Amino acid sequence: MGRKSLKVTRQKEIVKAFYEVAKKEGLENASIAKVAKEMGVNPSLIIHYFTSKEELIFGLINFILERYKNIYTAEDAALNSKLKLEKVIDNLFSREWNTLFDDGVFYSCFSLIFRNEKIKNSYKTLHDHLRSLLSDVITDAKKDGYTQIESPEKTADLIFIMVEGAYYYLSLFEDNETYREKLNYYKDSTFKLLELPPQKSN
Repeated sequence: MGRKSLKVTRQKEIVKAFYEVAKKEGLENASIAKVAKEMGVNPSLIIHYFTSKEELIFGLINFILERYKNIYTAEDAALNSKLKLEKVIDNLFSREWNTLFDDGVFYSCFSLIFRNEKIKNSYKTLHDHLRSLLSDVITDAKKDGYTQIESPEKTADLIFIMVEGAYYYLSLFEDNETYREKLNYYKDSTFKLLELPPQKSN
């Protein structure tokens, strides 16, 4: 039991180091040797847990999923289903998203779906899971009568597409005021889609 726990801990440490290397040098330039140097260990230790760079990339995709799940959930038990939904939408359209994961690493990983079927399937699993998390929150709000939308699943899909498109597009803007205005507009549009009153912009 302890040995398995140590393996999981060590793998997480290696994936985080791989992420840091990819963030600094680009995913294409990251290597097992550079990860070992980042951690101050022998490359053989990395290979013991990840036999190839491809395996490290799969670990990185799972790392992305775990971090993204924090945005798509509202764990506060004191919140009712409406407030949980509002909290999730606030999270989706907030600066917190930008500090969650480096865009360069994310899109570099994503580009691999066009060349690697396993990575494509991993990304699909990741996105399907996030859609499911969002759909569950919307479904709870509907059951409690806070929204009357016909299909939580289809609405979650539209919101997911809006969020993904928004951050892809907003990555082109350096002006903070324009960025914030557009982000608030997208958030207000999402509340309308959910048939909830839009919140006041910060």
